[in-house]
Amino acid sequence: MSPGLVRQLGVFHATMIVMGGIVGSGIFMTPAVVAQKVHTPALILTAWAIGGLIALLGAFIYAELGALRPQAGGQYAYIREAYHPAVAFLYGWTLLLVIQTGGMAAVAVTLARYLLELTRVSLPDSLVAAIILAILTVINCMGVKAGSTVQSGLMVVKILTIAVLIGYGLLLPAPEHTIGAAQSLSTLQPASSASLLAALGAAMVPVLFSYGGWQTANFIAGEVKEPERTMPRALLAGVIGVVVLYLGVNFVCLRVLGPSSLAATSAPASDVMRAALGEAGARFIAAAIAISGLGFLSQSMLTAPRVYYAMAASGSFFKSVAWVHPRTHVPVLAIALQGFFAVLIATTKRYDQILDYVVSADFLFFGLTATCIFILRRREKSGGTAPGVFRVPGHPVTTLLFVAVSWLVAVNTILTNPGNTLIGVAIMLAGFPAYLLFRARAVR
Repeated sequence: MSPGLVRQLGVFHATMIVMGGIVGSGIFMTPAVVAQKVHTPALILTAWAIGGLIALLGAFIYAELGALRPQAGGQYAYIREAYHPAVAFLYGWTLLLVIQTGGMAAVAVTLARYLLELTRVSLPDSLVAAIILAILTVINCMGVKAGSTVQSGLMVVKILTIAVLIGYGLLLPAPEHTIGAAQSLSTLQPASSASLLAALGAAMVPVLFSYGGWQTANFIAGEVKEPERTMPRALLAGVIGVVVLYLGVNFVCLRVLGPSSLAATSAPASDVMRAALGEAGARFIAAAIAISGLGFLSQSMLTAPRVYYAMAASGSFFKSVAWVHPRTHVPVLAIALQGFFAVLIATTKRYDQILDYVVSADFLFFGLTATCIFILRRREKSGGTAPGVFRVPGHPVTTLLFVAVSWLVAVNTILTNPGNTLIGVAIMLAGFPAYLLFRARAVR
């Protein structure tokens, strides 16, 4: 019999895990995508502020869930207890085959391309991506402390890098065409309130994607010290910290480039640093994107395997995946399984197709997980509520708002990309017979 997971992580590491799950390479490029949807500084900053508020609502919900049920597996554990093990299995199944590994493969290949560009080494990007994923898999198999230390270090570097970008953006003299001069915050508004709302709604999709990832911190709740207190603190501090960083990046991009130039570029952060330091600034951002991608991969490799561990421990997956190494106290096989699938997707170059249909499933489960609050609270009342447990401010209104936004994003993805979404739904539904098979094996 293998030992269980050990609670070793404090507030700092948990906060860095929250931030590491959100901040990837997207923030260096997504401001341009948002500027293409809404064309004024006021609307651009409003979109990012609203996205931050929605992420904070999600953090409130997951903070209460993490305090009520401080178990390994996060969303899987909440859905399993509130609804049914089969529904929870579908989430873990989709996470392993699509959501987590597909995203990791795409980020790994992007990171590999930046590294090859920086080093001028001639190698296939899929090979470099596979090597990166393999190294991170080995590091995280060495223990949760080793994995979290690497992830926290990379997150600190990311924070410093973004702070440098913001600092140089604020120090540069603002050109006349930007936010600081002729074009005020209130000009060039859409012709009607209906078109304004439509444009803002379109801009919210990439914004919400950029703010996603905080929920993965709950996966490792079973290895956090005093999770009832630590998880709420880490989630709220981490999300608020990211909101500040994201608003700062967008402000300086608008200040230096202006909304028109921001919408026209594909690399806004590079343009800002190029204006500050020339080509050395552009290389700095290329290195920053590589570090951000590496940090995201490190966080993903650390957190998500705890879901597969929880599935196996509950008898819904291969029993061996629940094995915990007696010395490192981590689910080694669960980590290796995720690394294998991520490498497989990266080397077969199927990540582009997978990323097209993961969004609907991800946001569908976001909303479903949030509804677990209602069920678990009702059970707490019947069984006695533990004193001092964090509660979602404004519940049930704030919780229902988050559920509505999550499911609207899922529906929007289905409507705009029905073909690929059906593939994602098919993969998810294939989990039903797989669940029945695993349960039948467990009964024998």
